[in-house]
Amino acid sequence: MSVPVSDEPSPEQPRRRRGLQTLRNQAAAVPRAWLPGAVGYACLLIGLVDIASAVFPKLRHTKMHTVAGQLPGGTTSLAAVGTLMIGLLLVLLAHALRRRKRRAWRAVCVLLPVGAALHIVRWHQIGPAVVSLVVFAVMLVHRREFYAKADPRTRWRALVNLIVMGSVSVLLGLMIVSVRTRYELGHPGLYERLEHVAYGLFGFEGPIRYNNERMSDLVAYLLGGLGLLTAFTTAYLALRPGKPKPELTPEDEEKVRGLLDRHGERDSLGYFALRRDKSVLFSPTGKAAISYRVVSGVMLASGDPVGDVEAWPGAIKVFMAEAREHAWVPAVMGCSEVGGEVWTREAGLDALELGDEAIVDTAAFSLSGRAMRNVRQMVKRIERNGYSCKVRRVRDLTLDEKYRIADAAARWRGTDTERGFSMALGRFGDPLDDDCVVVTAHKAPEEGEAGDDLKAVLHFVPWGPDGISLELMRRDRAADPGLNELLIVAALQAVPDLGVRRVSLNFAMFRSALARGERIGAGPVLRAWRGLLVFLSRWFQIESLYKFNAKFQPEWEPRFLVFPSTRDLPRIGFAAMQAEAFITLGMPRFGRKRQREGLMPDSVAREVTEAA
Repeated sequence: MSVPVSDEPSPEQPRRRRGLQTLRNQAAAVPRAWLPGAVGYACLLIGLVDIASAVFPKLRHTKMHTVAGQLPGGTTSLAAVGTLMIGLLLVLLAHALRRRKRRAWRAVCVLLPVGAALHIVRWHQIGPAVVSLVVFAVMLVHRREFYAKADPRTRWRALVNLIVMGSVSVLLGLMIVSVRTRYELGHPGLYERLEHVAYGLFGFEGPIRYNNERMSDLVAYLLGGLGLLTAFTTAYLALRPGKPKPELTPEDEEKVRGLLDRHGERDSLGYFALRRDKSVLFSPTGKAAISYRVVSGVMLASGDPVGDVEAWPGAIKVFMAEAREHAWVPAVMGCSEVGGEVWTREAGLDALELGDEAIVDTAAFSLSGRAMRNVRQMVKRIERNGYSCKVRRVRDLTLDEKYRIADAAARWRGTDTERGFSMALGRFGDPLDDDCVVVTAHKAPEEGEAGDDLKAVLHFVPWGPDGISLELMRRDRAADPGLNELLIVAALQAVPDLGVRRVSLNFAMFRSALARGERIGAGPVLRAWRGLLVFLSRWFQIESLYKFNAKFQPEWEPRFLVFPSTRDLPRIGFAAMQAEAFITLGMPRFGRKRQREGLMPDSVAREVTEAA
């Protein structure tokens, strides 16, 4: 499906340019990159001091403590509760302040002066009050530093908040009860203290009795305040609008497909921009686009921008403006060398070689020669065992075949979650993906055996008019070794008849380090780095993918990770592992039916069900 891309500016371009210019001016007016971090840590420290002052009685004794004692007991007790709650909120908001979040700035601007007033009213502590007011003044003077929009949240955040805040409240409540032993009647044990805390969090009187009515009220107020804060924050997060899932709208998908029709041959990862769990941003002219997903505060793109290279800078500027507006960390996984050069030049980012992509020229591929002897022998052996392959376009499959392949791929998957982000499409059998190529391996069941003859599957997505890129490789775990080699060889030998000249295979992470580290004369640092990668290969397919790809004598094309600074690499790495589903923070999925739905589009599944 192709749509013409107009060279004329769209009606929305003036508004987009004004928005970009506003963000540029805003960034120019905010030269102190260190200030949000300093303010965030200051608020974290103030919050911890507030919590300690409310929990531990000795920290509250000053020269003017006797004067404060003349105030009504309810007033001073409520002030202690207020200080505890403000301290907890400051600790919770400190991270958002460091990320320049505007809502956090507004909340802290209310909490700091209130906290300072409570310190003066309850304990006449001038020092903490002055520090709070100084930080408050700094935040007001530099309010333009805090411009980022709030991140949308899922309702899972409410459950996490309930567990974390509930645990913190229990621990703090236990400390509140335990540091006031000299006021207790009798000698309550740990169980009685926990029971008292549990009752107090819900606003009820516990089993512990105090010889001082004022202390009894104070403990009750503190525990009730912790329970109220936990309930309030959980209810707030639960009732907030749900996080909008990343979505490629039909209109955006049509535009991206039009760009791929014109420029899809530039990047083997371009077709993966059509994943429907990504969002997309277009350049002001509409001639280039960048698809991305936000994971743990990281705005993660993959591959090169789609479209005309001359329009890439415009798309990159829109991407960086969006990241700056939300204070997300911009990052790109797996861009090419040309893409890395454009990203580093236009966005001021840094680049790190991440690995290499294996690309095979089908016209030059052959099983003859000493270098291909192992592959040749393995393929002949598995063919003698009765395996055969079919290479077809997805459009040539029946609905029943699509369902069988999707069902088998889900059953052969080793995890409950469909993995992949940068080199995975995440679906199979969609009518819009009819140009994809599927390779299946078959073996008839032995006499007396029941089961399907389908044993393995490869799925390739288009790469321009004459290329394909591997996105899915699954096989029956009970099948004979060497089946993947048979599939690759069958594909490389058959796809020239489909007009395919280039085939992109798996991505090999840190391929150059593995290759150079095993050569004669490699230095100790390189050997140590290779040894670490080999060790990590026990859990991640690093060395095995490199050696598997190397069997087919490919050309290696380097791929890069683009990032703002070295300190962001751990965060980007964690977000990338979440995006690739190596780390899952949500609830696990049970049952194979949901797995099939994750691979096959609902429309195709319904057609198969209706046909059955």
